[in-house]
Amino acid sequence: MAAGLTAKCDEMSTKINPNRVKMPKQHPKERRGNFQEVALGYSRQQAEEEASRCIQCKRPKCVQGCPVGVEIPAFIRALRDQDMLEAVQALKRKNSLPGVCGRVCPQEVQCEKACVLGKIGAPVAIGRLERYVADWERSQEKCLRCETLPPTGKKVAVVGSGPAGLTCAAELARMGHQVSILEALHEAGGVLVYGIPEFRLPKSIVKSEVDYVCSLGAELRLDAVVGRQVEVKELLQNGYDAVFLGIGAGAPRFLGVPGESLGGIYSANEYLTRVNLMKAYKFPEYDTPVRRGKKVAVVGGGNVAMDAARCALRLGADEVHVVYRRSRDEMPARLEEVENAMEEGIVFDFLTNPTRFSGDERGMVKAMEVVEMELGEPDSSGRRSPKAKKGSESVVDVDTVIIAVGTMPNPLIASSTPELKTTKSGTLVVDERYRTSMEGVWAGGDITSGGATVISAMGAGKAAARDIDEWLRKGKNTWCIAGP
Repeated sequence: MAAGLTAKCDEMSTKINPNRVKMPKQHPKERRGNFQEVALGYSRQQAEEEASRCIQCKRPKCVQGCPVGVEIPAFIRALRDQDMLEAVQALKRKNSLPGVCGRVCPQEVQCEKACVLGKIGAPVAIGRLERYVADWERSQEKCLRCETLPPTGKKVAVVGSGPAGLTCAAELARMGHQVSILEALHEAGGVLVYGIPEFRLPKSIVKSEVDYVCSLGAELRLDAVVGRQVEVKELLQNGYDAVFLGIGAGAPRFLGVPGESLGGIYSANEYLTRVNLMKAYKFPEYDTPVRRGKKVAVVGGGNVAMDAARCALRLGADEVHVVYRRSRDEMPARLEEVENAMEEGIVFDFLTNPTRFSGDERGMVKAMEVVEMELGEPDSSGRRSPKAKKGSESVVDVDTVIIAVGTMPNPLIASSTPELKTTKSGTLVVDERYRTSMEGVWAGGDITSGGATVISAMGAGKAAARDIDEWLRKGKNTWCIAGP
């Protein structure tokens, strides 16, 4: 079998371009001064050329690598054959947020990682093609609606309008259920609007896909804070047959070092919310209070850290450092985002960890004490564990610090609903069907995982919707309590 696969790869290498079509981008010197989208998208010719690289596998591993099961060969084949309506239909049969996924989904570790062309060169640029199809549909100024089943008369409340909630709502609406999306903020999209900057995911894209979900029949209610204005059990008492909790993990984690409460030190959540949702990036049209530091340190190594660092640069910083306690190889951020940040002039201080912050007479941060790190044996995450090097301490001048070391769930819903079991880290306990310990209540996304990718949250929302539908259609007569 191995010999046969090798022969097939050799045959492919003589017929197929091993290199993918490059994505056009803004020049680094231009984009570091604006919040416009960095990746400009394929032209029609570029998209068709890239689509022609797909060999249409009979048993496509790329589909297995997609958390929502997008019919990847089908939409790429239709794109290649210039049948754009079929490409849109094939894509949206399984994915209600293709414009979002085409931009921020980590395809390189999922569908593209499974592509067999990766054995002879670069895998098919599935994400870029997904984006092209979604953008084409939007350019037609009319979204193609998927068919919905007849009304069931069942009502479901979806709490949260992030990727998990939107996906769950879309699936349930297509199944014929009456869906209400309850969003605590004044704008729908969850982390897609408050966490991801305009230059990576334009707000117009999110709005378009929220509008699509609503076009399926879902009702959107903004400024609806479940856990404060209404409790989960009250939703079930007031006419809803089921509830899905997709509220994300919006509470920040901190380092726990001295001086962390000084002025000028932000959690990445607060900083990005001010920049994105409160539109500090549109100054002076929006005079959102946010410190526009000249020497900024961002602590962390994930996509959120990259977003915060690149925002700080665009807000006028002279120097932005990403401070990360491991090496580049261990960084959880997407390679594409790290490369973009480096191109823009972000400085990376690897194997470095803050130990203390000091302030001036006004209580504003002015310096950061750091220590050099060295890597030991792998820890529970599979990455090598960092340890401080004795005698390597130093002091770095800073006027703004952004802490991007992870998030945890907001305790509001769990604290107001004792029937919901939680883990020690505050995430909701669910079983393999995303059922919680409270009958009639499901949960998925970061509220159960503690922080993952957009597409994994969508996968959870989709799986939960299937189980909700089955439970409602069977008369709500079975409920297995999730384990502790």
